[in-house]
Amino acid sequence: MRMPSKLAQAGLSALFIGLIAAHAGGFIHIAPMQRAEAWLYDTWLKRTAPAGVDDRIAIIDIDEASLKSVGRWPWSRDIMTGLVEKLTDHYYVGAVGFDVVFAEPDKSSGLDSLKQLANSELSGSRDFQAALKQLMPRLDYDARFSQVLADRPISLGYYFIPAGYGDSKSGSLPPPSLPMTAFSPMQPGMPPATGFGANLPAFQDAAQGAGFFNMLADEDGTARQMHLVAPYGKGYFQSLSASTLRVAFGGDPLVAGVEKTSILGRQYSAPWVEVGGIRVPLSADGSVHVPYRAGAPFPYISAAQVLSGKAPLAQLENRIVLLGSTAPGLADLRVTPFSNAFPGVEIHAHLIAGMLDGTTRSTPPWAGDAQLVTVLILGALLTLILLRFGPVIGLVASVGLLALLLAAYAAAWTRFWVVPMAAPMVTVLGLYALNTAYGFFAASRNKRQMTKLFGQYVPPELAAEMSQDPAHYTMDGQSRDMTVLFSDIRGFTNFSENLSPAELSEVLNAYLSTMTHIVQHQRGTIDKYIGDAIMAFWNAPVDLTDHAIRGVQTALEMQAALPQLNKEFAARGWPDVQIGIGVNTGRMSVGNMGSEFRMSYTVMGDAVNLGSRLEGITKQYGVGILATQTTVEADPVHVFMKIDDVRVKGKATPVAIYQPLGRKDALPEQALMTARVFEEAYKRYQAQDWDAATKMLNELKETTPCKVCDIYLERIAHFREVPPPADWDGVFIYTTK
Repeated sequence: MRMPSKLAQAGLSALFIGLIAAHAGGFIHIAPMQRAEAWLYDTWLKRTAPAGVDDRIAIIDIDEASLKSVGRWPWSRDIMTGLVEKLTDHYYVGAVGFDVVFAEPDKSSGLDSLKQLANSELSGSRDFQAALKQLMPRLDYDARFSQVLADRPISLGYYFIPAGYGDSKSGSLPPPSLPMTAFSPMQPGMPPATGFGANLPAFQDAAQGAGFFNMLADEDGTARQMHLVAPYGKGYFQSLSASTLRVAFGGDPLVAGVEKTSILGRQYSAPWVEVGGIRVPLSADGSVHVPYRAGAPFPYISAAQVLSGKAPLAQLENRIVLLGSTAPGLADLRVTPFSNAFPGVEIHAHLIAGMLDGTTRSTPPWAGDAQLVTVLILGALLTLILLRFGPVIGLVASVGLLALLLAAYAAAWTRFWVVPMAAPMVTVLGLYALNTAYGFFAASRNKRQMTKLFGQYVPPELAAEMSQDPAHYTMDGQSRDMTVLFSDIRGFTNFSENLSPAELSEVLNAYLSTMTHIVQHQRGTIDKYIGDAIMAFWNAPVDLTDHAIRGVQTALEMQAALPQLNKEFAARGWPDVQIGIGVNTGRMSVGNMGSEFRMSYTVMGDAVNLGSRLEGITKQYGVGILATQTTVEADPVHVFMKIDDVRVKGKATPVAIYQPLGRKDALPEQALMTARVFEEAYKRYQAQDWDAATKMLNELKETTPCKVCDIYLERIAHFREVPPPADWDGVFIYTTK
């Protein structure tokens, strides 16, 4: 592309990076970016959430069955007293957290009416007065409820009224859990409330603890985080989950502080609280990400079952229980990453379980700066790559950078950090899309030019890649290390005699199409078709450092494609196809060669000829593929079995030949064992230890079909009758091509 075009492309990229950086730095707010962040978090959470039942926590559910059995909500304090007594004195629960508020006095017993009667026309009845005095303790439901709350591991719930929703204050708040200076100089927590809805003073005074159950929803309404502390008045108050856990552990006071760290000379502060001896790191706003579990981790037990004593003791004894409702009309349903109708009480359960396990997550204080720096660095780096190498290398770089970002996100996740990663990812994706779109027309023009030059020699995919940097490629002759592959159908003459010309054409077209697709998939260049034979090479015109690996993998995939191809041939009445393949790596001459009448982009040299010889001798050993020592040395990915040392026609220097067996990471142990046994037998053969070699080869044949074993057994039988000369070097000589 021309320089002015690149400058304009760079300017457009810089503008895009600046926009994302402004969002990452908090100068502007881009809503889609926030949605992308939420999507990434939800996806990762769902993939990593642990499954299974957590038997430390149970939920007492005021469900439809309970309402039918006991009556409509709210229930009388007499019933609630019985429920608490059942939980603590019969089921021996560890702690009870109420996700409800007891804000109004209970007058359902009729005690007030009886008192009025006692003070009116029946005031003179001593029997009535005595009976009333005896009944008063039983009919004062609120007093009884207060008594049952005292000295039991109970945490009540209340709520704060956020600004803009009124300033009413009902009930009595507990004393602040922390002074306002607990996190000094930070002030974490949700925005200061303007009011509250709490429990009756008598209940609050009697209970061992209390906590707010306000939910924290993101912009999309999803509850991903919860505040553990909230400022109000002259101090900080704790959440219901923290209060319940604290009560379960004996009621020790809440402890809090700020952890300070220094990164590259910059100071960062992160708040934390300690609940029951468990330190919980907080985000800067005093929240934690709820560590949701997958499935249904907490048992739901109907309140009616508890009241009747029919609830399973094993599900409640020593458990932390939370009381809430899933009944229609009463249910406090929330949107979470796992459900659009999630019981609010269960969110507290997930949070308690997370604090017990130490799996709550927070956003570290340096996350914002890291996000901004990452956007700027990756944006600049990817822009340079795209401008220098074009969209193909840019795609590889983009995928690599995205993989790196995901790896960083995963690493942070294992440290129980939630770091914002959407901005860097959008930077990478957006820059690639922007630059690709911008350079489309220029790239199309270059592609047309390159296709005109190289299109008749290389696959269209490589021509498209080469068009990104036309100056890098030439058709002039070069000498370079390359890998060449020759393949040929065995017995093609007999094969073709059994087919009509039309059928032979169809067979060859189907066969060559399948094999060509494999070669091009491995970025090889088809040099030519010679009847049924295929010649291909790698590392020209496109540079491929792994050309030997690709050549060997191509040969393996070609052999692997034959069963399916032969199945299709058999269905049409065509004979099976078997092929031999030779692969060699070495120094070759490559370029546009030919005459003034016809030119061809091809390879030449001894290394090319050796590859052709290998293909010819595959049938001598009964193997499908042979490769040379140079290919084996250049290919660390595949496993090879040495077959022989040979002198092929036209070469005096012995050549070690190998059979590729497959990739190291996918090869069965049996194949590896076979290769080791055969190679050991071959060593015995070269050492003229005929007995040991014969024994090992025969044992190998008993477990594995082995034509090459038969070849060596025949050679040994020959050498037993006609011993080799004293200077025999173990090399087999081929006198034909």
